Amino acid sequence: METVLEIKDLIISFDGFRAVNGVTTSVQKGEVRFFIGPNGAGKTTLLDAICGRVHPQHGSIIFNGDKNIMHYPEHKLVNIGIGRKFQVPSVFTSLSVYENMEVSVVKKRGIAASLFSEITEAQQEKINKVLTLVDLNNCAGKKAADLSHGQKQWLEIAMLLVQDLQLILLDEPVAGMGRRETTKTGELLRKIAQHCTVIVVEHDMEFVREFASKVTVMHEGHILDEGSVEQVQKNPKVIDVYLGRGGENCA
Repeated sequence: METVLEIKDLIISFDGFRAVNGVTTSVQKGEVRFFIGPNGAGKTTLLDAICGRVHPQHGSIIFNGDKNIMHYPEHKLVNIGIGRKFQVPSVFTSLSVYENMEVSVVKKRGIAASLFSEITEAQQEKINKVLTLVDLNNCAGKKAADLSHGQKQWLEIAMLLVQDLQLILLDEPVAGMGRRETTKTGELLRKIAQHCTVIVVEHDMEFVREFASKVTVMHEGHILDEGSVEQVQKNPKVIDVYLGRGGENCA
Protein backbone atom coordinates (compact mmCIF):
# COMPACT_ATOMS: atom_id res chain seq x y z
CA MET A 1 0.00 0.00 0.00
CA GLU A 2 1.03 3.60 -0.59
CA THR A 3 2.39 5.39 2.48
CA VAL A 4 0.83 8.82 2.97
CA LEU A 5 2.54 9.78 6.23
CA GLU A 6 5.75 8.45 7.76
CA ILE A 7 6.85 9.58 11.21
CA LYS A 8 10.37 8.69 12.37
CA ASP A 9 11.96 9.07 15.83
CA LEU A 10 9.78 12.07 16.68
CA ILE A 11 10.55 13.95 19.90
CA ILE A 12 8.50 16.90 21.18
CA SER A 13 9.52 18.49 24.47
CA PHE A 14 7.97 21.25 26.57
CA ASP A 15 10.25 22.69 29.27
CA GLY A 16 12.18 19.45 29.46
CA PHE A 17 9.11 17.18 29.49
CA ARG A 18 8.91 14.84 26.49
CA ALA A 19 5.26 14.78 25.44
CA VAL A 20 6.19 12.69 22.40
CA ASN A 21 9.24 10.52 22.89
CA GLY A 22 10.74 8.69 19.92
CA VAL A 23 7.52 7.93 18.01
CA THR A 24 7.88 6.02 14.74
CA THR A 25 4.86 4.98 12.69
CA SER A 26 3.39 5.19 9.20
CA VAL A 27 -0.11 5.67 7.83
CA GLN A 28 -1.25 4.15 4.55
CA LYS A 29 -3.50 5.65 1.90
CA GLY A 30 -7.18 4.99 2.57
CA GLU A 31 -6.75 4.16 6.25
CA VAL A 32 -9.00 5.32 9.06
CA ARG A 33 -6.23 5.31 11.68
CA PHE A 34 -7.17 5.84 15.32
CA PHE A 35 -4.72 7.06 17.97
CA ILE A 36 -5.89 6.06 21.44
CA GLY A 37 -4.45 5.96 24.94
CA PRO A 38 -4.76 7.47 28.42
CA ASN A 39 -4.98 11.22 28.91
CA GLY A 40 -1.52 12.75 28.56
CA ALA A 41 -0.30 9.96 26.28
CA GLY A 42 0.79 12.43 23.58
CA LYS A 43 -1.96 11.82 21.02
CA THR A 44 -3.11 15.41 20.50
CA THR A 45 0.48 16.68 20.64
CA LEU A 46 1.29 14.31 17.79
CA LEU A 47 -1.60 15.75 15.75
CA ASP A 48 -0.35 19.25 16.59
CA ALA A 49 3.02 18.33 15.12
CA ILE A 50 1.55 16.88 11.94
CA CYS A 51 -0.54 20.02 11.31
CA GLY A 52 2.23 22.50 12.18
CA ARG A 53 0.96 23.82 15.51
CA VAL A 54 4.04 22.62 17.40
CA HIS A 55 7.55 22.01 16.11
CA PRO A 56 9.40 18.82 17.15
CA GLN A 57 12.97 18.96 18.35
CA HIS A 58 14.01 15.74 16.62
CA GLY A 59 12.87 13.30 13.95
CA SER A 60 10.96 13.67 10.70
CA ILE A 61 7.40 13.75 9.37
CA ILE A 62 7.36 12.72 5.72
CA PHE A 63 4.24 13.39 3.64
CA ASN A 64 3.66 11.56 0.35
CA GLY A 65 7.10 10.02 0.42
CA ASP A 66 9.19 13.11 -0.27
CA LYS A 67 8.15 16.14 1.80
CA ASN A 68 9.56 16.56 5.31
CA ILE A 69 6.79 18.75 6.73
CA MET A 70 8.12 18.96 10.28
CA HIS A 71 8.65 22.73 10.17
CA TYR A 72 5.91 23.73 7.72
CA PRO A 73 3.51 26.46 8.91
CA GLU A 74 -0.17 25.50 9.17
CA HIS A 75 -1.31 27.43 6.08
CA LYS A 76 1.30 25.74 3.90
CA LEU A 77 0.16 22.31 5.05
CA VAL A 78 -3.38 23.03 3.82
CA ASN A 79 -1.93 23.98 0.44
CA ILE A 80 -0.15 20.62 0.10
CA GLY A 81 -3.16 18.59 1.23
CA ILE A 82 -3.33 18.28 5.05
CA GLY A 83 -6.20 19.64 7.14
CA ARG A 84 -7.18 19.51 10.81
CA LYS A 85 -10.53 19.55 12.56
CA PHE A 86 -10.63 20.28 16.28
CA GLN A 87 -13.07 18.89 18.83
CA VAL A 88 -15.29 22.01 18.96
CA PRO A 89 -16.81 22.89 15.57
CA SER A 90 -15.52 26.19 14.19
CA VAL A 91 -18.04 26.88 11.44
CA PHE A 92 -19.31 30.38 10.62
CA THR A 93 -22.62 30.26 12.50
CA SER A 94 -24.01 33.44 10.94
CA LEU A 95 -23.62 31.99 7.44
CA SER A 96 -25.64 29.28 5.75
CA VAL A 97 -24.27 25.79 5.21
CA TYR A 98 -23.65 26.57 1.55
CA GLU A 99 -21.98 29.90 2.35
CA ASN A 100 -19.62 28.12 4.75
CA MET A 101 -18.69 25.80 1.91
CA GLU A 102 -18.16 28.73 -0.46
CA VAL A 103 -15.74 30.34 1.97
CA SER A 104 -13.87 27.08 2.41
CA VAL A 105 -13.56 26.18 -1.27
CA VAL A 106 -11.56 29.37 -1.95
CA LYS A 107 -9.87 29.49 1.45
CA LYS A 108 -6.42 28.88 0.00
CA ARG A 109 -6.52 32.46 -1.30
CA GLY A 110 -7.21 33.77 2.21
CA ILE A 111 -10.40 34.50 4.17
CA ALA A 112 -10.60 38.15 3.09
CA ALA A 113 -10.22 37.27 -0.57
CA SER A 114 -12.70 34.40 -0.31
CA LEU A 115 -15.47 36.70 0.91
CA PHE A 116 -15.30 38.64 -2.36
CA SER A 117 -14.57 35.76 -4.74
CA GLU A 118 -16.94 34.40 -7.36
CA ILE A 119 -17.51 30.67 -7.14
CA THR A 120 -16.96 28.86 -10.43
CA GLU A 121 -19.34 26.27 -11.82
CA ALA A 122 -16.78 23.56 -11.11
CA GLN A 123 -16.52 24.71 -7.48
CA GLN A 124 -20.32 24.72 -7.17
CA GLU A 125 -20.40 21.13 -8.42
CA LYS A 126 -17.70 20.21 -5.91
CA ILE A 127 -19.62 21.81 -3.03
CA ASN A 128 -22.82 19.99 -3.98
CA LYS A 129 -20.97 16.67 -4.27
CA VAL A 130 -19.38 17.03 -0.83
CA LEU A 131 -22.61 18.17 0.83
CA THR A 132 -24.29 15.07 -0.58
CA LEU A 133 -21.46 12.91 0.76
CA VAL A 134 -21.94 14.23 4.31
CA ASP A 135 -25.76 14.19 4.01
CA LEU A 136 -26.17 17.96 4.34
CA ASN A 137 -27.40 18.68 0.82
CA ASN A 138 -30.93 19.24 2.14
CA CYS A 139 -29.59 21.79 4.66
CA ALA A 140 -27.65 23.94 2.19
CA GLY A 141 -29.74 27.06 2.82
CA LYS A 142 -29.97 26.56 6.58
CA LYS A 143 -27.99 28.75 8.97
CA ALA A 144 -25.06 26.86 10.49
CA ALA A 145 -26.21 28.12 13.90
CA ASP A 146 -29.42 26.09 13.52
CA LEU A 147 -27.69 22.77 12.84
CA SER A 148 -27.48 20.00 15.43
CA HIS A 149 -24.15 19.35 17.11
CA GLY A 150 -23.50 16.39 14.84
CA GLN A 151 -24.43 18.33 11.72
CA LYS A 152 -21.98 21.09 12.65
CA GLN A 153 -19.26 18.46 12.96
CA TRP A 154 -20.16 17.06 9.54
CA LEU A 155 -20.20 20.54 8.03
CA GLU A 156 -16.70 21.23 9.29
CA ILE A 157 -15.53 17.91 7.86
CA ALA A 158 -17.17 18.89 4.56
CA MET A 159 -15.33 22.21 4.67
CA LEU A 160 -12.08 20.25 4.80
CA LEU A 161 -13.05 17.81 2.06
CA VAL A 162 -13.97 20.55 -0.41
CA GLN A 163 -10.34 21.75 -0.27
CA ASP A 164 -9.14 18.53 -2.00
CA LEU A 165 -7.12 17.34 0.97
CA GLN A 166 -5.22 14.05 0.98
CA LEU A 167 -5.03 13.70 4.76
CA ILE A 168 -7.45 14.97 7.41
CA LEU A 169 -6.85 14.94 11.16
CA LEU A 170 -9.86 14.73 13.48
CA ASP A 171 -9.70 15.37 17.22
CA GLU A 172 -12.52 13.53 19.03
CA PRO A 173 -15.07 13.98 16.22
CA VAL A 174 -17.91 12.19 18.08
CA ALA A 175 -17.55 13.95 21.44
CA GLY A 176 -20.98 15.08 22.64
CA MET A 177 -22.85 12.98 20.09
CA GLY A 178 -25.55 10.41 20.75
CA ARG A 179 -25.10 6.88 19.45
CA ARG A 180 -27.07 7.46 16.24
CA GLU A 181 -24.95 10.47 15.24
CA THR A 182 -21.79 8.62 16.33
CA THR A 183 -22.59 5.69 14.06
CA LYS A 184 -23.42 8.02 11.19
CA THR A 185 -20.07 9.78 11.70
CA GLY A 186 -18.24 6.45 11.55
CA GLU A 187 -20.01 5.55 8.32
CA LEU A 188 -19.02 8.97 6.97
CA LEU A 189 -15.37 8.35 7.82
CA ARG A 190 -15.45 5.12 5.82
CA LYS A 191 -16.81 7.03 2.82
CA ILE A 192 -14.20 9.75 3.24
CA ALA A 193 -11.39 7.18 3.31
CA GLN A 194 -12.21 6.38 -0.33
CA HIS A 195 -11.11 9.93 -1.18
CA CYS A 196 -8.51 10.80 1.47
CA THR A 197 -6.78 9.25 4.47
CA VAL A 198 -8.15 9.92 7.96
CA ILE A 199 -6.35 10.10 11.32
CA VAL A 200 -8.55 10.24 14.42
CA VAL A 201 -7.82 10.84 18.11
CA GLU A 202 -10.73 9.35 20.00
CA HIS A 203 -11.99 8.36 23.47
CA ASP A 204 -15.05 6.30 22.53
CA MET A 205 -13.82 2.70 22.38
CA GLU A 206 -17.07 1.38 20.94
CA PHE A 207 -16.61 3.82 18.06
CA VAL A 208 -12.96 2.79 17.68
CA ARG A 209 -13.79 -0.93 17.60
CA GLU A 210 -16.43 -0.48 14.93
CA PHE A 211 -14.71 1.90 12.53
CA ALA A 212 -10.90 1.77 12.90
CA SER A 213 -8.79 0.33 10.09
CA LYS A 214 -5.83 0.27 12.44
CA VAL A 215 -5.15 1.47 15.98
CA THR A 216 -2.06 3.06 17.50
CA VAL A 217 -2.01 2.93 21.30
CA MET A 218 0.11 5.64 22.97
CA HIS A 219 1.31 5.88 26.56
CA GLU A 220 3.60 8.50 28.13
CA GLY A 221 4.74 9.76 24.74
CA HIS A 222 5.58 6.31 23.34
CA ILE A 223 3.76 3.90 21.06
CA LEU A 224 2.71 1.02 23.26
CA ASP A 225 1.21 -1.13 20.51
CA GLU A 226 -0.13 -0.91 16.99
CA GLY A 227 -2.42 -3.11 14.91
CA SER A 228 -6.06 -4.08 14.64
CA VAL A 229 -8.41 -3.38 17.55
CA GLU A 230 -8.56 -7.11 18.25
CA GLN A 231 -4.78 -7.37 18.39
CA VAL A 232 -4.12 -4.43 20.70
CA GLN A 233 -6.92 -5.37 23.09
CA LYS A 234 -5.13 -8.67 23.75
CA ASN A 235 -1.82 -7.01 24.63
CA PRO A 236 -1.27 -7.31 28.42
CA LYS A 237 0.52 -3.94 28.50
CA VAL A 238 -2.44 -2.22 26.82
CA ILE A 239 -4.82 -3.85 29.27
CA ASP A 240 -2.65 -2.75 32.18
CA VAL A 241 -2.08 0.91 31.31
CA TYR A 242 -5.16 1.66 29.25
CA LEU A 243 -8.12 -0.70 29.21
CA GLY A 244 -7.49 -1.65 32.81
CA ARG A 245 -7.80 1.95 33.99
CA GLY A 246 -11.51 2.33 34.40
CA GLY A 247 -12.65 0.20 31.50
CA GLU A 248 -12.88 0.39 27.75
CA ASN A 249 -14.35 3.87 27.47
CA CYS A 250 -11.29 5.65 28.88
CA ALA A 251 -8.69 7.12 26.55
